[in-house]
Amino acid sequence: MSVYNTSQKMLPRDPPLKGSFPLDRDGYCKIAMLDYMICLHKNAATQEKCRQESKEYLECRMKHGLMDKEDWDKLGYDREKKSLEN
Repeated sequence: MSVYNTSQKMLPRDPPLKGSFPLDRDGYCKIAMLDYMICLHKNAATQEKCRQESKEYLECRMKHGLMDKEDWDKLGYDREKKSLEN
């Protein structure tokens, strides 16, 4: 059993850099999210193998206003362009 110590000080928390990440309560991007999660499961949580699914999920969130629109290079997808050019 834990006891709450009233003399403990709460450490200040920094808010997320990009603000809150709204939940997809209406399920607009549920299929894209599930595709991404299935890909991660099939590939032993190796994100590099699921970049396309990840990009589709983020694209859906941007399209439905669940996150701010960002340039793909800011989100780490510029490497795809570079690898295709080589």
